Amino acid sequence: MRKVQREDILDYVTYSEGRDAYRLEVLAAKRPRRIHVGEYITLLFENFDTMRYQIQEMVLHERLVREADIAHELETYNELLGDTGELGCTMMIEIDNIEGRQERLQRWMGLNEHLYALLEDGRRIKPKWDERQVGEDRLSAVQYLKFDTGGMLPVGFGCSFDDAEVCAEYTLTDGQRDAMRRDLT
Repeated sequence: MRKVQREDILDYVTYSEGRDAYRLEVLAAKRPRRIHVGEYITLLFENFDTMRYQIQEMVLHERLVREADIAHELETYNELLGDTGELGCTMMIEIDNIEGRQERLQRWMGLNEHLYALLEDGRRIKPKWDERQVGEDRLSAVQYLKFDTGGMLPVGFGCSFDDAEVCAEYTLTDGQRDAMRRDLT
């Protein structure tokens, strides 16, 4: 997948002038890349456009002008994109109930090991993740995952964790598959 380069990033003043229109384009790009696996797990698959938007937003809100600072944002966000044959995503565990959030994040330790991409041939591909996002006693509610599909297009995503609250499988729509196909090529 194409990484965001320095020449792709506008200064914050120029960006702010066209921000509203660009934001609408990125929201449209995110729509088919947002996958809900059950009630609590959302996978947002990232691509060049979504990462460029995130970097531009950081440049704008932090008023970044130093090249070293912009280079740091490029490095940080590009790390989230999949490499050749991979799909990178942000996983969000969305628990509205504040009282139950801590208990669930503790109970769901090991959840990452039970996530999978379902390929057309029936294989389940487990993701790679940053071990720093998993604490000793609880799961982080936001994590960054990469599914190495070998360039094969997934037909679905799921979680086989032994807890009925998060055990689910989702079949991709044609529009979602088309978006992922573009990201893999």
